Amino acid sequence: NENSYILVMDPPEVILRKFKRAVTDSEGGVYRSPDKPGVSNLIEIYAAVTGKSPEAVEQEFSGQGYGAFKPAVGEAAVEALRPIREETQRLLADKAYLESLYRQGAEKAAAMANRTLRKVHKKVGFVPR
Repeated sequence: NENSYILVMDPPEVILRKFKRAVTDSEGGVYRSPDKPGVSNLIEIYAAVTGKSPEAVEQEFSGQGYGAFKPAVGEAAVEALRPIREETQRLLADKAYLESLYRQGAEKAAAMANRTLRKVHKKVGFVPR
């Protein structure tokens, strides 16, 4: 189910929509419970991206419903991922940098392959080049 996960490169509006549609129960309250796996998971996500404890999250949203909580989780996730997404986009737009990485990788791979090939040639008894 594509609504059951977010990707680092998802646009903010997609992330927000997915969190707003997150499965919760009909009971209401924002607190962790084995009977409330969806809400418990959202509390853990919010705690992780804000650096708050799950208890602090429960306290922050005490007396509030999912209508306030789920968008707050989405916004916190968007903000936590923003620097990663922006830096990735910047790097992907820099074609010269990407080409230099490709070249460096190809050179390293060729050097390793040549060493291995020389060892194989020596073991097999081929004359060195």
